Amino acid sequence: MDRRERLKSALEHKTPDKIPVDFDSTAVTGIHALAVANLRDYFGLEKRPVKVWEPYQFLGTIDEDLIEVWGIDTVGVTPRAGIFGFANENWKEFKTPWGQVVLVSGHFVTSGSPDGGLFIYPEGDTRVPPSGHMPKTGYFFDSIIRQEPIDEDKLSVEDNLEEFTLITDSDLKYFAAEIKRAAATGRAVIATFGGAALGDIALVPGPFLKHPKGIRDVTEWYMSTVTRQDFIHKIFAAQTETALKNLEKIRKVVGDVVQAVFTCGTDFGTQDSQFCSAKTFDSLYAPYYKQVNDWIHKHTKWKTFKHCCGSIGPLLNNFIAAGFDIINPVQLSAKGMDPKMLKEKYGDRIVFWGGGVDTQRTLPFGKPEEVRNEALRNCEIFSKDGGFVFNSVHNIQANVPPENIAAMIKAVKEFNGGD
Repeated sequence: MDRRERLKSALEHKTPDKIPVDFDSTAVTGIHALAVANLRDYFGLEKRPVKVWEPYQFLGTIDEDLIEVWGIDTVGVTPRAGIFGFANENWKEFKTPWGQVVLVSGHFVTSGSPDGGLFIYPEGDTRVPPSGHMPKTGYFFDSIIRQEPIDEDKLSVEDNLEEFTLITDSDLKYFAAEIKRAAATGRAVIATFGGAALGDIALVPGPFLKHPKGIRDVTEWYMSTVTRQDFIHKIFAAQTETALKNLEKIRKVVGDVVQAVFTCGTDFGTQDSQFCSAKTFDSLYAPYYKQVNDWIHKHTKWKTFKHCCGSIGPLLNNFIAAGFDIINPVQLSAKGMDPKMLKEKYGDRIVFWGGGVDTQRTLPFGKPEEVRNEALRNCEIFSKDGGFVFNSVHNIQANVPPENIAAMIKAVKEFNGGD
């Protein structure tokens, strides 16, 4: 099988020739720029500055030489404007607080923070307050909450719709060109078109907006999903209406080259439980997810990709009923997320994209042999009858030992037949 056929087979719950491998196709299946550089050194590849394609989490691009060493089967397409509202263009060198020289967008603008860290600005505009902060000893940015005081009598749905607009002709041309570029690699194309996040906490603060209005504080947002449900319904309904119009336009220019589309990254799980009950999910979120997923399944061949961290076993049936084809990252370290149970109970109805190696303990703190054993064990469990794409449990972080990442890579190759 070629790489596209391999992923297609896995997504259809058939057994491919090898387990397909994804890293770097989305903002939740990537690797920190420092870990990329360390891994390049480990494998003796040419020294070069790593491109930081996603500055919020400081994710680094995996270049073609490392892709071949790694055996990656996927390629990603993401929106032109990233999470801080600027495009990746006019690359320039930037020296990080930990001393690594990387390449960042020409619009990437920072200033020093009082604690010795960095502030970053929406659209690179220093005339407005910063929207992100990297602590002095940190390796990625946190959103800065810039919510204005809330007047309950003046709450406006439109304030939380500022970023949900109809797609422009220039962005349609961008997606058409990017899909063509991605398809030319021969790898399976995974697209993030945006617009269907529905309460994704990474996006609620509006780090890409210069003056965010509405409910933008994370705590206030979660409270609103309990105390202001009618208001949230109106926001979700309007967001979904716009998302469907945009998907229709995007579908016309990109066709069915895309194999999976990152639909939503809203988290519903904590380490030990869920943010909401199954009943609340079904009443507040599911109707809108179902509209988006049903449209995609009716009009395209794309599979729908749902990201959700944490202990989400009690919600998996609800995700499936809402029309999601794929669940990521399969957080094995959370309560009730045993791989064997998940595969036996849900494996014929949803694709597990992730769950290859635990990134809370094993990958950063284990020994290479422990990483190898865990990866082999999870490949054995999840790969049965297809429905599995190998990825770690969420992004690989900055200081993960390169020998551990290499052990993970080698374990998957070993399981796949050794090449």
